[in-house]
Amino acid sequence: MPSKRPPPGAWVPARRAALHVIRPIERFLHVEASGGILLIVAAVAALAWANSPWAGAYEKLWHTELVLEFGGSRFEQSLHFWINDFLMTIFFLLAGLEIKREIVQGALSDVKRAALPIAAAVGGMLVPALIYASFNYGGPKAHGWGVPMATDIAFAVGVLTLLGTRVHPGLRVLLLAIAIIDDVGAIVVIALFYSTGFSFHGLGLVGAGMFVLWLARKTGVRNSMAVALPMLVIWIGLYEMGIHPTIAGVITGLMSPVRSWFGKEGFLREAESAIEDFRTRTSGEYRDKDLVEPLQRLNIAGREAVSPALRTEIALHPWVAYLIMPLFAFANAGVNVRGIELTSPTFLPVFGGIFLGLFVGKLLGITLASWVSIRLGICRLPPGVTWRGMCVLGAVAGIGFTMAIFISELAFAGTETSGVAKLAVLTASFASAVLAMILGRLSLGHKEHETADFTATEIEESSDYWAGGQRFAAFR
Repeated sequence: MPSKRPPPGAWVPARRAALHVIRPIERFLHVEASGGILLIVAAVAALAWANSPWAGAYEKLWHTELVLEFGGSRFEQSLHFWINDFLMTIFFLLAGLEIKREIVQGALSDVKRAALPIAAAVGGMLVPALIYASFNYGGPKAHGWGVPMATDIAFAVGVLTLLGTRVHPGLRVLLLAIAIIDDVGAIVVIALFYSTGFSFHGLGLVGAGMFVLWLARKTGVRNSMAVALPMLVIWIGLYEMGIHPTIAGVITGLMSPVRSWFGKEGFLREAESAIEDFRTRTSGEYRDKDLVEPLQRLNIAGREAVSPALRTEIALHPWVAYLIMPLFAFANAGVNVRGIELTSPTFLPVFGGIFLGLFVGKLLGITLASWVSIRLGICRLPPGVTWRGMCVLGAVAGIGFTMAIFISELAFAGTETSGVAKLAVLTASFASAVLAMILGRLSLGHKEHETADFTATEIEESSDYWAGGQRFAAFR
């Protein structure tokens, strides 16, 4: 086949050797749980380094100062800042794009479809926060209530993947919908409760960046890279305002176009016209540059067959899943256990509040809120999803890793409590993953887990119930 022929000028033995190296990597990256695996590896490596004889080098690395200079302006921050406050903006941009797309087209676009994940997500945020508050009421660390509210979707989906076909497709989509709403809740908590200060100059920059995004949309600019500069302006404005600058990614994502220009029919018409033009131009003698115009039309048709939001998601996903999130884990999961005072009066309230908030609170909050909302007739379980499956979902939602550690950094930055909070998050996440695996193995029996046992009607009903909620599953 032509695709197997090497490109002109390529040395066949060298290309063959390169493919032997690249193909196993590509296979790994296409495994859905691979992002979670990389997160685990990064977290374990950070923990090992932080508790080794070379722990000082680990701390020193993240305090390395990086400087940006432009003209007379100088901006100097630590490597840790650039990872947590700058690179994580891309993570939040991806979250914002997914939230916008699901609100407009997916699982959150209809009140009836969205009722169950909204109720479950709210319960899964409130109960953990209340558990933490009960441990720390009136104490000096009461402001950490936001830490156990978050679910890490990469780890959670990875655990469900390990359960194989025991997990009904509708349950997996429900988890993803809950995670989207969970992201919204975490973003609101960060913006409202873990930000400080205010600057009218910063507010002006945020407004200017948002105006440019609005203007680009109204003038039909649909290039994904066009959002980079206004997002940077918004980032600077939020930083000056004292609001965590990663929210710039969410704002940009929510203002991105989520509808395709050509769509299926438009793509087919334009592609057929461009291919016919291409065929006409190549019927006789021709030069390569004669083919540029129809190929450009075909490229535009392919690009505009889907929305800019979806194109950006697909482009960003590998960078977020395989670089930014593992790097974040490596920079933040390195808790020096020896430096934690177990006898400190704040240790038990903080550790217990976070651990039980995630491990118990998520399971209790999601299942209880779902049961109440269904009993009240507000919503119903998706076809094929059982209460046993909901318990597994509640358990796996206790994996709070990325966002929980992120919020702990904001709540307890620069204090010993930050290490306690991270240790609690890591411990609770591991315990929740183990519990979800045990519940899944015991409660989702072989009759349920065979794909053949999912009737065609059941899967079709589940797809109709969510109306496209599967679409964003592949990009998390």
